[in-house]
Parts: sequence; structure tokens; C-alpha cells
Amino acid sequence: MGVRKLGDSLYLYPGSPGTLIKSTEGEAVLIDPGHGSKRHKDLRREVKKLGLEIHAQMATHGHADHIAVCPRIQAPLFMHRFEFSVAESPLNRELLTFGSKAPGGFLVFQFPEEVRVHAVFEWGDDLFGFKTLKLNGHSPGMTGFLDEESSLIYAGDSFFGEKVLNSVGVPYLVDPVLFKASIIELRNYAENGYTLIPSHGKMVEGEEAVKLLTLNLGRIEETEALILHLLEKPMDITELAFRIMKRYGTEITPPKLALNLVPLRAFIAELYDRGDIEALAEYGLKWRIKRA
Repeated sequence: MGVRKLGDSLYLYPGSPGTLIKSTEGEAVLIDPGHGSKRHKDLRREVKKLGLEIHAQMATHGHADHIAVCPRIQAPLFMHRFEFSVAESPLNRELLTFGSKAPGGFLVFQFPEEVRVHAVFEWGDDLFGFKTLKLNGHSPGMTGFLDEESSLIYAGDSFFGEKVLNSVGVPYLVDPVLFKASIIELRNYAENGYTLIPSHGKMVEGEEAVKLLTLNLGRIEETEALILHLLEKPMDITELAFRIMKRYGTEITPPKLALNLVPLRAFIAELYDRGDIEALAEYGLKWRIKRA
């Protein structure tokens, strides 16, 4: 596989996630280097073909599949300040995706190495020709990178391709309100002619981008309505996740079920804070529609 040229100084190396490469003054900046035993070698090879040397790395967020190869690339890594402890601590990565130390081999991208973060940034900063955009909701410090010259945004996991949505059922998120706000922000950019690149899915623009973002937004709203419907009967979070995955036709395995518990806890928190549901201690912690 080779890189795809996107503009005078931008290239995309395919994968899940895809890695964005920016050429700046004879050097390369990578966004979301990714994971895989040979990924770092592939990236170095492709950058060398462009006549560049890797100067820096940036990541949209600290999930393992986006940063696992960063230490092997041996270039400074920049991340939002809400994400650096997720990257640097293997235990923090497991806390975010499992809720505690996870069983060995239970998480798809579980790995024991620390990932050193060399510098942190804030949303709105300008770095290596990119403006950093607040696109949180999927993770606490999820960041998009906007290249104004190319009218392009590398959007990370702030939205997903249709194939990914169908595979997971419920999009992974830690705050549904923030996730929806990020999608609406991106939809405004798409309507103004910007091209969007999700980490997992194909590059989209124009009506196609708006349609995909609307699909992501619809899945959040549909999931919320489905939760409220199912909680007419008291239910614990695991049963709720199982029923929702079954409704969406998602393959139900222990790791996938564990992963779906994270966004569903976030939905439960939002619905509880709004006063729509209540908690019960009834042979475990259960939830139901709040009675008048």
C-alpha cells in the first residue's frame, strides 16, 4: 500500500486508523500513526519515498489503536492535555475502555507499553500548519486537525463510517451530548465545503459527508429512544447492552459486550441527570423509566 496525495502538502496512508502525513519545510508530521507490528516501518518507508524525515507526531486521542506504534517511530508526540495520561499509562487506557484493569487479551488493542507524550496542546492552537478543533465526546480530549489551505479536517473518531457503525451497534463514546455537538460542528464544516477524514472509514465531502454525519447523529438519538423504551422494565446495564446489540444485529461476544457497556453507561448518566430514569437496588443496580 502507498500513500494517497490529498493536496500540495498532505498525504493519507491507509489503515484503520488511516494516518495523515503533512509535509512542512522538508519534514513530515504524522497524525494518528496507528497500530500493528509493521506499521512504523511502513510509515517510515512511505515518508522516505516522499523525500522527507519524520519530525513530529500528533494524535487525535489516546486510544491504543491510534498510538501503539508511536514509541517505535521515535519522534516527539503531541496530544491534547486531557489525553496525555491515557496514552502514557497502560492502566489508564484500560480504565477508560473497561472501567478497571482488564483481563489479559480481553480488549482488542490492549498493550502494556507506556507511550511517552512530549508536549500537550489546547483546542484552538496552531500546530505545524493545523488548527486543533474541539471534537470531544468519543474521548475526553478528542481533537480534530484542520488544514485551512486544503479545506480538510482529519476528524479522528468524532464520527464513524457506516461499516463501523453497523459492526459496533452503539458508537463508542463517553458523553453523548458532547459527541452530538461534535457531529453538528463537523456538519457545519461539511456544508461549507470542507472534506472530512474519519480515522475509521473513507474520506467524505459535500452531501455524502452530511449524510454520514446525519447517520451518526441519528444512531445516537435512536439509541437514546431505544434505552427509554427498554427501561419500561427495570434492567441492569449488561442486560440493556445485550438487548440493544441484539436489536442492531451486532455480533455479541464478551469483549464487544464489555466495550458497549462504556457508551451505555454514558447514556444512562445523561438520562438520569435529565430526570428521565431512576436507579433501583433490586438484586443488583438496575434502571427504569422514572415514574410520575
